[in-house]
Amino acid sequence: MKKKIVSAILLSSLLTLGLAGCGSKEASSDTSTASSQGAAATEASSAVASTDASKEAAAPADGDNVIKIAASETPHAEILDQAAKILEKKGYKLEVKVFDDYIQPNNVVESGDFDANYFQHVNYLNSFNKEKGTHIAIAKNGKIHYEPIGIYAGTKKDLKDIADGDAIAIPNDTTNEARALLLLQQEGLIKLADGAGITATVNDVKENPHKLKLVEVAAEQVTKQLP
Repeated sequence: MKKKIVSAILLSSLLTLGLAGCGSKEASSDTSTASSQGAAATEASSAVASTDASKEAAAPADGDNVIKIAASETPHAEILDQAAKILEKKGYKLEVKVFDDYIQPNNVVESGDFDANYFQHVNYLNSFNKEKGTHIAIAKNGKIHYEPIGIYAGTKKDLKDIADGDAIAIPNDTTNEARALLLLQQEGLIKLADGAGITATVNDVKENPHKLKLVEVAAEQVTKQLP
């Protein structure tokens, strides 16, 4: 019978690639200052997720050695392409399909069409399950690396050049929007209401001295807003 999850052997292959080091706060400090501060504000561990997190790996049986996984292109699919080479030596074939949105990778796992996905952080998965009524779980030992968040240059190359009325694109899903807002607050661009945390929204912005336009877009579209 075909496996319904990515097995522990896939996870060990990912960790073999050196991603265990990326799972530490020290590793995230190698990114830009803004990225590091964002990760510290709301740690977001990227994880392999499936509909059944309890099963362990076993030697592949005939017809049961194909693992189908949905992933975002960068860096997740790139990482999986390297893991596929390790899995092949162990008798497994890894089939990776790249998705350009953050909804379908969870839907295809929930439906059973794919064994697992690898694109999201834990906070996003928890929020998705709550909002959509899905039952996707983190595979056992499935936390792979931390996902930093940063402020990236558009028409302005330095935060000190931000002018009144400038537009900043932020993700529109609950957890990623909150991470973006917390980062903007850390940089002194806005101030959120007391107690606003990982569920903060634009409605929690209490001070916006530059009258910035916070443009909410789908998370996967944020970078596409850059010139």
